[in-house]
Amino acid sequence: MDLRDLRDLDNLCCLALLFAGGGIVGWIYEMLFYRINDGMFVQRGQGLGPWLPIYGFGSVFICLLAVRFEKSKIAVFLVSALVSGVLEYATGWVLYNLFGGLRWWDYNTEIWNWGNINGYICLRSILLFAFAGVFLIYIAIPAIEWMADRIPVKAFRVISFVPAVLFLIDIVGGYILHVW
Repeated sequence: MDLRDLRDLDNLCCLALLFAGGGIVGWIYEMLFYRINDGMFVQRGQGLGPWLPIYGFGSVFICLLAVRFEKSKIAVFLVSALVSGVLEYATGWVLYNLFGGLRWWDYNTEIWNWGNINGYICLRSILLFAFAGVFLIYIAIPAIEWMADRIPVKAFRVISFVPAVLFLIDIVGGYILHVW
């Protein structure tokens, strides 16, 4: 499979699965991190489901950009760091500056926030996301492709799109509720 070919429905299924899976893994990571940081479990995100949009979008963007460099783990690591850093900074900046000071995260108030830039990004997050990008390219994507080759096409499409569609509905619903 060439995941860069977005005209292929099976590739879109893989990306949909990455989107939902990345959002869920990100939610689990943040629940555990804030358990350590704050000493309690804190509901993360604006939606109802166990997923965070920035991790879903980050997974897809890393896949689309870093897969081109899959022959070099260092290049995948660096591209993943760059993609996640730009995405996280841009998202934080847009939320704060275009949505009336909205902050869904603030590295100024967290432990392990070395290299913190305006509370939007920090070295810990960039390094973690870069390692996650390597995991994504060399383990998660081959596992999804392996699954796609072994189960019926219709079943794979349902498994891929249903969670992604529910995630998108939750994102849009959460934004609408937050704005009103």
